[in-house]
Amino acid sequence: MTSIRTEKLIKVGMADWKLAFSPQVLRTSGLGSCVGIVVYDSQKKVGALSHIMLPDSTLAKDGKVNRAKFADTALNDIVSELVSKGCALPSLKAKMAGGAQMFRFTSGTDMMRIGPRNVDAVKKALMENNIPLLAEDTGGNKGRTITFYPETGCLHIRTIHEGEQVI
Repeated sequence: MTSIRTEKLIKVGMADWKLAFSPQVLRTSGLGSCVGIVVYDSQKKVGALSHIMLPDSTLAKDGKVNRAKFADTALNDIVSELVSKGCALPSLKAKMAGGAQMFRFTSGTDMMRIGPRNVDAVKKALMENNIPLLAEDTGGNKGRTITFYPETGCLHIRTIHEGEQVI
């Protein structure tokens, strides 16, 4: 993986999203059942990375919603921000990683399948916004760290005990 000068690196925390313009670089770590989704415009060399924890904002119990935490609201906010920065909706593309099933549950309840549900929710939100998903590295049972380069549109994925890949 290419070394990154720290002044260009923008770190994205859990339940957060950030925007970057080339030569800036976006990174998030700790993707287990969470999904890291990148939406970008390769012509303008700008992108946003979101670290999504849960599939649907209606799951919020207290009524106070951190919009970056949920697939439905985070994707809508990212798309709005990219369009406000001059990106055309038809130019937007996406890549994602994460959505692992980190633990085994004997009950088999769908509520415990957070990783797969997050992946499905992100795909649904992308489809609703007419944004093509060009590549993904999802599922499994290992954690990931991802780094996105708006300059090239490359998403570098480091998976625990499995090495690195670029999509």
